[in-house]
Amino acid sequence: MHIGIDVGGTNTDAVLVEGRRVLAACKATTTADVTTGIVEAVGGLRHAFGPADVTAVMIGTTHFVNAVVEGRGLARTAAVRLGLPATTALPPFVEWPEPLRQAIGGYAYLCHGGHEYDGRVISEPREDELKAVAADLAAKDVRSVAISSVFSLVSSEFERRAADVLTAEVPGLLVSFSHEIGRLGLLERENATIINAALRVLAEQIADGLTESLAAQGIDAPVYLSQNDGTLMDLEYGRRHPVVTFSSGPTNSMRGGAFLSGMDDCAVVDVGGTTTDIGVLHHGFPREASSDVVISGVRTNFRMPDVRSTGLGGGSLVRREPELRVGPDSVGYRLADRALVFGGDALTATDVAVAAGLADIGDRSLVRHLDRTLVRAVLDHVGDRIAAQVDRMRTGPEPLSVVLVGGGSILVPDGIEGVSEVVRPAHHAFANAIGAAIAQVGGEVDRVFPMDAARRDEVLDAAGQEAVDRAVAAGADAGSVRIVEVEEIPLAYLPGNASRVRARAVGDLLLGH
Repeated sequence: MHIGIDVGGTNTDAVLVEGRRVLAACKATTTADVTTGIVEAVGGLRHAFGPADVTAVMIGTTHFVNAVVEGRGLARTAAVRLGLPATTALPPFVEWPEPLRQAIGGYAYLCHGGHEYDGRVISEPREDELKAVAADLAAKDVRSVAISSVFSLVSSEFERRAADVLTAEVPGLLVSFSHEIGRLGLLERENATIINAALRVLAEQIADGLTESLAAQGIDAPVYLSQNDGTLMDLEYGRRHPVVTFSSGPTNSMRGGAFLSGMDDCAVVDVGGTTTDIGVLHHGFPREASSDVVISGVRTNFRMPDVRSTGLGGGSLVRREPELRVGPDSVGYRLADRALVFGGDALTATDVAVAAGLADIGDRSLVRHLDRTLVRAVLDHVGDRIAAQVDRMRTGPEPLSVVLVGGGSILVPDGIEGVSEVVRPAHHAFANAIGAAIAQVGGEVDRVFPMDAARRDEVLDAAGQEAVDRAVAAGADAGSVRIVEVEEIPLAYLPGNASRVRARAVGDLLLGH
């Protein structure tokens, strides 16, 4: 038995899953501290299992992205870049919003080091330089450091050497490496690493808090966190790489939609209480965004799912003047106080669904007065908006199949223009938590390799094997690991035959890991 938990802006969902069967499900209101909501949701499942029955707990959480967006709970962080005499024109933290930089201290250091694209050295790191940086970090009480080196994806040697010097001088310093987090593109990779470093202290607190809160319920099973590519990481890896939980909520919904519907290639529309997230599955995994991703005003390039979000959900406010509008503002987790069907004063999309007979929650008599033409107009408006968003996610002329999930999906009509079929699977309101519970373990490689025609197959095989090895190291059962993607992108602007190779492997969780 696995417990899957997903924390959303409105609800925290928990499910108990055994194999392909959903044994129990519970929705609790998301709390400001997040952990309390998780405890309540798990408490709602207690009737269905004994604590010793649970073999793993998987959690998809918004703790970390919320901390960055709100600028709270972040550690004093420094960025150390190895690249001198190059890279001086654009120092670390360039283009960062000033409030976010202030929230983490924003100390930046440029040192010698770095490689060319083919592995040649720009300059050797200087130990005296790094010791001076370490002394300054200690004086400023910096807890966490992000180390980036030019083309560290080709060679990570200098980043590791710098870390050895810094941690020897400043015991207890938390280190984040850019070669483990970002992709090609120094500034964006460095930014992603800085955000990760700023979250490290919070990650320690949250990991301990989650373990303690589950232990208080008698659950002693290993805890895993959902990553934003639809795979899992163990809690120890999560302590070091909290940034890869960003967008894990929509990803879990997509994976859960694929699991419940049995479809591996489709669009998944997840209508929650506040937003609707739309993504596309390819071979059962979310399609990745190909462009840079902006997080709280900071441009980054670590992997993120290609998801379109729109302010439309069950708690969305409906306005009639000056023209009909649904959202983007929402009553969120206060739906049970503010919606008309619960005796509140706000007209929400849920009220319209109840008036139309699509849902049976609250007191239907409280929305009996709603004008039929208004109800029809709101539902048409919702259908048209979702059809337009699904259309934007298509990459070819063929219409997509759509799987509807999420508690707010009652708002969406059965027929969507330009869609080949609409599927509403059983348990669709808990797809996000189910996606967490059934998630697999993954490994990924994304590096620049020198290519010549004679060795191409050998290089691609080596990249695939490295991805498999990383999946096994992350906790996958070696016998179940398969390569799901190998992509080669020739880099025309570099001399010689250099190619960027991305390989991805996934496998089932090895229990007891």
